Amino acid sequence: MSDNCRVSEAIYVGLCGYIGTPTDVAVRREVIDMAEMIEIPVQVDDGMRKMESGSCREGFRFNSSDRDTMFWITNHKVITDLSQSSVYDLSKHSIILMEDTETPPGFVRLQLLTSPRDRNIELSVVPYNDGIYISCVRWRQIMLNSINVKKTLKNAKTHGPCANRFIGDLENDFVLCFHCSNWSRLTCYWRKRCTLHNWPPDHVFSDILENGCHFVPFGNKKAADENELDWRLSFSQAEQKLVYSMNHTQFLCYGLLKIFLKEVINLDTEEPFLCSYFVKTTMFWLIQIGHIPWCPNNLLDCCWKCFKYLLQSVHRCVFPNFFVPQNNMFASKLSTVKGARACKSLLEQLNVYYEKGVTCLLQSPTVRTMIEPVICNSLVRIEPLLNHIQSAADTDYCIRREMFQKSFSQQNIRINYLILRLITVLINQSFTEYETLTLQQCTADVLSLTAFINLSTSSSSDSTNKKVYRSDRLTCNLLKLAGKVGDVSCLLYLAMYFYRTCRYGEAHHVTALVKSRLAQPYIMYNIVDRERYNECVAGWSLSKRMKKAFVYSVLLDNDVYYIQELALEQRAGEYNGIYELFISPYVVTDMLSGLSNYRLGNRSQCLQSLTDLQTLLLYDDGRYVALHLRDISWQILGICQHVVGDIHGALQSYQQSLRQEPFHKIHCATQYRIALVLNQLS
Repeated sequence: MSDNCRVSEAIYVGLCGYIGTPTDVAVRREVIDMAEMIEIPVQVDDGMRKMESGSCREGFRFNSSDRDTMFWITNHKVITDLSQSSVYDLSKHSIILMEDTETPPGFVRLQLLTSPRDRNIELSVVPYNDGIYISCVRWRQIMLNSINVKKTLKNAKTHGPCANRFIGDLENDFVLCFHCSNWSRLTCYWRKRCTLHNWPPDHVFSDILENGCHFVPFGNKKAADENELDWRLSFSQAEQKLVYSMNHTQFLCYGLLKIFLKEVINLDTEEPFLCSYFVKTTMFWLIQIGHIPWCPNNLLDCCWKCFKYLLQSVHRCVFPNFFVPQNNMFASKLSTVKGARACKSLLEQLNVYYEKGVTCLLQSPTVRTMIEPVICNSLVRIEPLLNHIQSAADTDYCIRREMFQKSFSQQNIRINYLILRLITVLINQSFTEYETLTLQQCTADVLSLTAFINLSTSSSSDSTNKKVYRSDRLTCNLLKLAGKVGDVSCLLYLAMYFYRTCRYGEAHHVTALVKSRLAQPYIMYNIVDRERYNECVAGWSLSKRMKKAFVYSVLLDNDVYYIQELALEQRAGEYNGIYELFISPYVVTDMLSGLSNYRLGNRSQCLQSLTDLQTLLLYDDGRYVALHLRDISWQILGICQHVVGDIHGALQSYQQSLRQEPFHKIHCATQYRIALVLNQLS
């Protein structure tokens, strides 16, 4: 085996560990796809469609992977020809005509032909050539203002056509755009080229055309001046489908280039000339016309050919858009003196890497750790990952993490019933096992939240005994069904409901059942013993593994009332822009066990539960209670101690809560409870 082949395979194996195996990537994509499928009817009902794009949607999980979200109004239809207006009902839709004849390649103008059905569009129009056109500058500013109104998204700033904001450590881009079911005439050469080179495959090509394209509010720039009537064509949806169609070697090559770009080329560069979009476009061009054998033992050569394409593009100062080649994506950057200097500096930098050859990859710390052992020792054995066989623990951990990041339920009970109606349709259709599991988890989430919303709605109005009984029966059935189809922690919502309705014996029974399940050796929460897990769940279906082994944090929506003991914390979090409380299931179990036993008069069992909870918080290393969940966990211990009469213990627990990371922003609730305790002590 040649050295290049060995190094290629070493990088391939290393990238499978760093970026993900084919199974990991499939799980990430299918969970997002199913979540989007579930949300579509809700979005249509709301009149605003949403689509996730960017690195996360493509299947990457780098620490720096951004999350891009596109929104568009459904009652404004963009047409490419006046004859298409007959397709739409003018009593329900406003018509916008796309013009691409007098605009730069890759840009269009949007002429409003009928009266607008949205206040924001009405505020964004400007007169031009006896017509009314939508201004991209005004539209972008309106979008930015609307995002800054939200508590969790304040201080957003403009980034190209997007409003950019960090949520935690994750960068988020939001763009309010327009969707068109028909493709622009500018893309006719792209369609011919796809047919000529037979890539993408026919089914992907057809799917791309059926889903249309988008227009984002970003005008053509020349010498830093933006034309406010120009809108940029966006092919984010098509690009996502093209990335999905890549084989795993191609996907890893794409990831390798992104790593090299971030860690080497753009290192310490404040405003880099190249961005990851150019890397993605390079991949598209070379896959379509490059005649490269994309296989694991050729990964090094694949990467080097992509690098040379980038170098050649910078040298010629021309980088053609994959869909509209007439659009030189370097043009706007080169129109300023600063941009031209950046291009010249980049060319010098790339030439240095070219002189070094593929060894320039060693400048990336991430890649170096993959290559060095093979280069330094020819006897190093490369573990074969070509069959991508993963253990159940590895696959399930990936699935569990991806599903936890998705929120399926809504605060609106009508919307939740709409989702449940869709689920009854989808459940009979054929999906992959990962999509089916996502649908199952979605069902449990929606049932749990719907039950408590229904309870709050029925109790807030004048109700007869018969109505109360029917509401109670419905709530119980919803929560029991959620417990049957969902993960282990889903039963805790049923226990909370029993506690709230003063059925303390039933609450204690359900809590004891959950506690016994949480004690099993195969439970998967923050940390899992992979060997033990694989032994215990061998032969179980994926659905059974979720119901018996998966455990999530208990999520309490701050808009929904669950139990009186946590109402103050929910209000405090909501006031500070936090929409949910995340609580360790181990903490919730001990809390409900302690409170239920106290109400039942079982004082010794109550004190034992509170002792268990205190011991857990004092000695746990993050296995059962994550560090960022300690604020609410100590608060809950203090609440329980306060309820049972341990005033001094409650004071100490509240003070401990204030010392933790303020993840839930409940400090004002903690201070209020401390004041109550001090008042009692005095």
